[in-house]
Amino acid sequence: MFHPTILSQNAQDFWESIRDLYTAIIQHPFNRELAQGTLSRDRFLYYLQQDALYLLDYGKALSILAARSETPERRRDFIRFASGIFTVEEGMHQIYFTEYGVKDPIQTKSPACFAYTNFLLATVSLRSYEEGVASILPCFWVYREVGLSIYRGMVKPNPYERWIETYAGNEFGEATERAIEVLEETLLSASEGTRNRMLQAFLTSTRLEWLFWDSAYRLEQWKP
Repeated sequence: MFHPTILSQNAQDFWESIRDLYTAIIQHPFNRELAQGTLSRDRFLYYLQQDALYLLDYGKALSILAARSETPERRRDFIRFASGIFTVEEGMHQIYFTEYGVKDPIQTKSPACFAYTNFLLATVSLRSYEEGVASILPCFWVYREVGLSIYRGMVKPNPYERWIETYAGNEFGEATERAIEVLEETLLSASEGTRNRMLQAFLTSTRLEWLFWDSAYRLEQWKP
């Protein structure tokens, strides 16, 4: 299990801004039942299929930030993030799809997935680079904290143990630390106005994280 390092004050301020939202995410029935191993297969499979669609666009968002980065180091960071998404997390999806006999995953995004990916792509493309950096961070940071929280309290054996261990593991934890460092570095040169917009982007993405889990629990469909 990964052990996070001590945050800088800037990063701590960002985390404190979403603490109530994080609590709501941890307490959501999807994650409580995931930890207990009682989450229905239908809900988990719905989540996995939507997550696969989400990650395709998340990888695009990371690639756009790589192209917009002004230093080779930062370009390499975002390229590595995108590569990790496609190799580690997509591999996990395929393992579960094979186990569940899913040959043709859903190709239509749920309303929550659609809202989240479009927000990310619009932000990294049309807003400031700094806001883009803040918008992609909850997918790392919130997931790591959720993974660690669930790992500490999960019931074993657990049918979702592979998912839990991925987000509580060292590889994802180290990538998250690096993403937080990018945020911290970006904040050092940000004006007060830019910092406030970054905070809003970070908050919006975190709200959409909650909505993504809630959507999976409700097996959300488009209406009408």
